[in-house]
Order: sequence, then C-alpha cells, then structure tokens
Amino acid sequence: MERAVFLDRDGVLNKSDVRDGLPYAPRTLEEFALLPGVVEATRRLREAGFRLIVVTNQPDVGAGKVQRSVIESMHDRLRAWLPIDSIEVCYHQDCDACDCRKPKPGLLLGAANRMSISLRDSYVVGDRWRDIAAGQEAGCRTILVDYRYEERQAEAPDFVVTSLSDAVPIIIGT
Repeated sequence: MERAVFLDRDGVLNKSDVRDGLPYAPRTLEEFALLPGVVEATRRLREAGFRLIVVTNQPDVGAGKVQRSVIESMHDRLRAWLPIDSIEVCYHQDCDACDCRKPKPGLLLGAANRMSISLRDSYVVGDRWRDIAAGQEAGCRTILVDYRYEERQAEAPDFVVTSLSDAVPIIIGT
C-alpha cells in the first residue's frame, strides 16, 4: 500500500479570491495562479515517496458559472507545473447529494481504491472545513491551511498551518 497526500486545489495549490471573508475559486485561466512555495513543496513530498492527488469540488461548473473545459485547462496546467498523480474532481453542488462532493469522502476513497493507497498512512491538506471533514471520514490525518475564513470552521484537524510549505515538514517528519 502506498502513502498519499490529498491536496485541495483552491487555497492550497492556487490562489483563491477572498471577498467578504469567503474564498472563491478562479473562473478564468488568467486568474489561475499557483501560491508561493507550491512547486517546491510538492517536489519535496514526491521525493519523500508520497503520491500526490488533488481532490477538488468545482460546483461552479454545475451551477453554470464556468465551463468544464476551463476547469480542465486549469488542471492541464497543474499537471504541467506540479508532480501530481491524479486530479479527482466533483462538479456537483450540495443540492445534488452526490457521494463525491466534500465533506463526503468519495473522491478520496475512489482514488485510494484505484491506486492502492493506505488512507491511515495518508494526509489531507485543505483550507476549508469540508476538506478536513472528508479526510477525517476517510481515516486520513488532516492538515488545515488556516486563512480564518468567515465560515464554518474545521473541527479538530490534526495540524494547523499557514501554507502547504509549512505542512511539508509535518508530513515528511523533518
């Protein structure tokens, strides 16, 4: 069984637009930009032997606010920029009641099954309560990148950091 780091996309790998204390995902390729330190952080995680899997809710597609092709182009860029193994996406909205939309663990469970990943030896890094709840439900260790959003707070993450770069020493143990 392999170990993985499940990475939320917006707010962990790339910049989110924060308005009135709430994060919003980029809707255009021009708005899509990596956060500082992400390239080095993902390289270090890969060198430490972790599979890197992006797990992201993209409800703007289901809501008709952005075309799926734009999101897929963003993901093509992520694959070109970072050493990631897979990008798992939920395009649904909460009202769809699917199993893949975080806080449900469907994206993590599916990837773990396909890639022979030990969830108890893996981590979830996210910036919202939904990420932490999905990781906890899947049995992973959880790391919150805390931007102090004005929304529901994550309950009892294993660790709290201010960036993916700060999470790397926790994950690799150095």
